[in-house]
Amino acid sequence: MKEKSTFDFWYAVNNTEIVLMPSHHLETFGTTMLSYHLITELMDTVNQTRVREGRLQANRPQIITPSAYSKTVLEGFGEEARNYIDWLKEHEKDIHILQYGYTLKKEVFTESIISENIKVVTERVQNQVKERNDPFGAVLVGVDDPWDVCLIKLFWEVIQFSAGTNIREMKRQRMFEEESGIPRGVRKEIDEAFLATSRDPALIKHLGKKLQDYGLFEQYQDRFFALVKASKQ
Repeated sequence: MKEKSTFDFWYAVNNTEIVLMPSHHLETFGTTMLSYHLITELMDTVNQTRVREGRLQANRPQIITPSAYSKTVLEGFGEEARNYIDWLKEHEKDIHILQYGYTLKKEVFTESIISENIKVVTERVQNQVKERNDPFGAVLVGVDDPWDVCLIKLFWEVIQFSAGTNIREMKRQRMFEEESGIPRGVRKEIDEAFLATSRDPALIKHLGKKLQDYGLFEQYQDRFFALVKASKQ
């Protein structure tokens, strides 16, 4: 079963072609809604083409320091990988790592089967999306199973297209400059999380996890436990 999953994963990746990329990069300071059309051939059939249409919500890019990054990537890695992360820590002012995340918006998902050749369907769908002038519209041809891997490849390609612009815009806002050893962008995000949690105590666990993920829980623990105490009163 494990070998089959590995084969399916790479089969999907290697057989996914993005025929129309979004023309605009992901938003730097907010969420982005990507509209996709995924076109696939039905297995063991002739001239039967499936078109899946939906949306990917790309979350706002988050700044990750190498110190925090090392805590998530080193498990299971060898000594040389640890040495590399140590180097990253020493040079972290010159290195910028962004974390991207996405959510499939299932409520806008549609699926249809068309009795036509996949090339004909792809050309028609591509022209329709172009006519809409949607800067976040994408068309890709992939495999029918596992089709969700095709969407991950799309998202990765969009990240590669967007990262350079996102970093430049963050630099203009001085988001990577440190305040007490913490990038301004990270501090701003944490302050916003504290404010949201003060209004909704149900977010306390989420806030605690965010502080742990950033490796900053100790620096914020007094403020965190004060918020926990206030939520119980």
